[in-house]
Amino acid sequence: MLVRDRAFFASMFLTVLADQILLFLVPLVIFQITGDVAWSGLAFFFETLPRYLTFPVAGILCDRFSPILLLRISRILRAVACIVGIAGQLAFGGVWWLIGLSAVVGIFTTQGMLALEMVLVRAFSDQRFEKVASYGQLASQMGVVLGPLVAAYLMAFWPWQAVVVLATVLFVLADLAFYFWPGQARMEGAPGRRVSRHPVADLNHALKLVWTLPGLTRAILQAAGVNLIIGATLATAAAMMTGFFSQSEQVYAWLQVGGALATLAVLTLTAHVALSLKTLGVTAYGLICAGAVLTGLGAHPLIYAAGFLLIAGFDKMFNIYVRTLRKEIIPPEEFGKTTGVIICLNNLSQPLAGLIVAIFAAGDDARAVLLGLAGAMAVLGVMTFRRAATQS
Repeated sequence: MLVRDRAFFASMFLTVLADQILLFLVPLVIFQITGDVAWSGLAFFFETLPRYLTFPVAGILCDRFSPILLLRISRILRAVACIVGIAGQLAFGGVWWLIGLSAVVGIFTTQGMLALEMVLVRAFSDQRFEKVASYGQLASQMGVVLGPLVAAYLMAFWPWQAVVVLATVLFVLADLAFYFWPGQARMEGAPGRRVSRHPVADLNHALKLVWTLPGLTRAILQAAGVNLIIGATLATAAAMMTGFFSQSEQVYAWLQVGGALATLAVLTLTAHVALSLKTLGVTAYGLICAGAVLTGLGAHPLIYAAGFLLIAGFDKMFNIYVRTLRKEIIPPEEFGKTTGVIICLNNLSQPLAGLIVAIFAAGDDARAVLLGLAGAMAVLGVMTFRRAATQS
């Protein structure tokens, strides 16, 4: 990583840290207020659904306005949403202010994510993208790991309102760090050819590009296969470890820590070892599929843990493969809207995996479901990677 870009990655880390603090805190506080887990589930629904649904709109905005401007606005508006949410809850009580806070922050987080992707593609065009994306994932992953730990620790000593204020301050500090990043000047060479369309026409055009540009449909199917496993793993890991394997909550917590460390190790490897794009994709996809088989075998907690670590670690490598592929295929002037549609489509298989688990899993035993989804992922992988090989 270049010294001059440290402010950029520091800004990314602070933003993700603030986001993860809120993701951890809001459902927990709502449960503490109501004593009803259903309210926490409702909060999670409103917290995550807007993130998926607004990706196409956020992508269209990224093609129409400066991603630098959108990135900074998204941070500031997240800070404002935090202040409004706290003020509303203190003044009027109830949980709807917090649910609204989580929903609004989720929308602005989506806009920030896509704007950040545009910045990475354009401002670092002179560097190997896999390396740049790996550093970005490392900065994000550190925020993902530390966010819940920071929130849980501070809530033992501070009222939750103070922790939300801390998240607000982190958003502001992230924007301040980004302001001092000298690389903003590299964004001046943004693509100049832009076609003015109605937003609906933009969305239709993006869907057409997804269908017609070579390689995008295969990449979406591959991501759908990976997200089937990610969704099923997220939905079943707690039940499998603490229920089926009768392990303690502490052991489950250490499994999560191990997954985060595995992610950091794989991202570091990806940043420093130059692999071809095809090797990157096949390696990540194959090892995630192998991890799914190990979790589905359910022979021993250690075997399950090994599979979990493979899934957690190589998910980010696959993410870098997909992002690099998008960068190579999508025309720069169409990148925002097309990427927004792709990310939305990529994530649809995660809730589908949760629905499959809910219908077919038996109590705390999800082995048959995990093996079945691993088989589906393997079939998708063989179909798409073999087709890519025959057309190359």
